[in-house]
Amino acid sequence: MARHLVASGRLVDVDAEAAWQHALAAQKRGGRIAAVREAAGIAAYKAGHFREALAELRTVRRMTGDDSYLPLMADCERGLGRPERALDLASSPEVGGLDTPAKVEMLIVAAGARHDLGQHEAAVVSLQVPQLRTNSRAPWRARLWYAYADALISVGRNGEAREWLVKAAEADSDGETDAAERLDELDGIVFDEDWDDADDTEGAGPAPSTGREG
Repeated sequence: MARHLVASGRLVDVDAEAAWQHALAAQKRGGRIAAVREAAGIAAYKAGHFREALAELRTVRRMTGDDSYLPLMADCERGLGRPERALDLASSPEVGGLDTPAKVEMLIVAAGARHDLGQHEAAVVSLQVPQLRTNSRAPWRARLWYAYADALISVGRNGEAREWLVKAAEADSDGETDAAERLDELDGIVFDEDWDDADDTEGAGPAPSTGREG
């Protein structure tokens, strides 16, 4: 069991499906251990097995009383095509007791659920929270700024969105978002996908075409 658990932890950000299989093997041997069920839930979530992830995370929550899994559970509901249930979890009283990183994650998930429902303006408003103006180096800031920029783009406020994408790209040292790529897209930078190594014989490859929305 322990070997499968260690393997799952090592693979979860590299090969989520393999991590899920190792977590399943560990679960068969230690299904009454909360850490095993947690590993299974996270691996299932990363691999896109949202139904299984939700079941595992619910089990962990019952076993431990830990509400910190609520954002992941809400995102699983989104993955299952049930944004209304995600919003129900986001508005549950237990969310008030979460720490700041978990609260921010829930805000991001809830905004995504509103997008799923076509409530784009509501998504913008829901992310206008004090944490948006943080001066700290909190690890969640890039994701929050990116989510807010995405919400602004959805309502056509591209100029404001660009400012937040710049902030997100600068803060995202771990590459959690594609803020830099979205920024290039917003600025109209397009790379020729047909360019290959054969072009190197002619010298430098083709320069990207650029343009800025007016």
